[in-house]
Amino acid sequence: WYGMVDMNAAFKVGGVECIAVCDVDSDHLAKSADDIEKKQGSRPKAFKDYRDLLETPGLQAVIIATPPHWHALPFLAALEKGLDIYCEKPLAYDIREGQMMVEAAKNSDRIVQIGFQRRHSQAIREARDYIQSGNMGRIVQVDAQIHYDATMRDASPQEPPASLDWEWWCGPAPKLPYSPNIGHFAWRLEKAYGNGHLVDWGIHWIDAIRWILNEEMPTSVTAVGGIYAKKQITTPDILTVNFEFKSCPVVWRHRLWGAKEVHGDTQNGMFFYGERATLYLDDSRWVVYANEKGATPVVHEVRSDAGTEQVADFLQAVKNRQQPICTPEDAFNSTATVQLGMIAYETLNRVDWDAELRRIPNNAAADQLLKREYRAPWLHPFQS
Repeated sequence: WYGMVDMNAAFKVGGVECIAVCDVDSDHLAKSADDIEKKQGSRPKAFKDYRDLLETPGLQAVIIATPPHWHALPFLAALEKGLDIYCEKPLAYDIREGQMMVEAAKNSDRIVQIGFQRRHSQAIREARDYIQSGNMGRIVQVDAQIHYDATMRDASPQEPPASLDWEWWCGPAPKLPYSPNIGHFAWRLEKAYGNGHLVDWGIHWIDAIRWILNEEMPTSVTAVGGIYAKKQITTPDILTVNFEFKSCPVVWRHRLWGAKEVHGDTQNGMFFYGERATLYLDDSRWVVYANEKGATPVVHEVRSDAGTEQVADFLQAVKNRQQPICTPEDAFNSTATVQLGMIAYETLNRVDWDAELRRIPNNAAADQLLKREYRAPWLHPFQS
């Protein structure tokens, strides 16, 4: 699905040819190859094993749009082959994977772009300029939220579709019994594969907030929540996380069930609370509320094709050999931030982060969750 979203964005930008595709679902693979052939007139080679795809003669760059437990190994292998990389968010499944990916990218001369598309949202860019110009004074707090009723699929264990190689799909992650509720697309709320709504969707707002505030990573994180209604999932359907950044606290909230919001136009977005004003921001709109009684909100409606712009930025960077908008280090900071949120939730502890050592000090249980052991025969890239 999203691999073809990125590929179609590349076709829209132009100047590219897709010479190979890879998928562990033969139906997905054939459909993607058919769609690409119709668009460019030539059929790409098709593979199930990413290592075979990486041997394709003439290959210059790859798009990695798998579930996150399959990001690290293809990423590192592509760098070893001297290829440029567009990799979807999150950077990695666990923090130690991300650390190794950043180090490998630093030690190469390859162009790497991570798919934090909101950095090309015109609304977010305009709001960033407005805030950084000092119009709101000091930002005291930021709230981010997404509330909606998540659709559940059949969670009963069953045989996977004949076209899907479930062994390969699980790869280095735990091999759980297949069900539609953890398979294609639905893996996002499964702890073993997507690690929940904060890591899957909330990461976009956390990245945007970091970018706007010029922040790196929080110094400490606390989290509370649980599974209250969606008993078919293994990550919280209600979650509140407090990230203590140097400039101000950032609070994340989500609820994946219940009635539509009273104010539905703000159920998916961010609030920046400043000394002189409050700013609401989402994908297509930013609104300024002056801190004065009776002041009329100033609404800015802005539309943009952020996904295509992010891919365009990557392709231009490949051509001119300049780093695109989201470096691996920056992607690591956003990814590790939300992963620390889930570690705080799992351990019911305050999690402090030592950015220099990349450790969670004085909390062995939390520090152990920085790395998940791989399922044999796969080897985790971080060995210590």
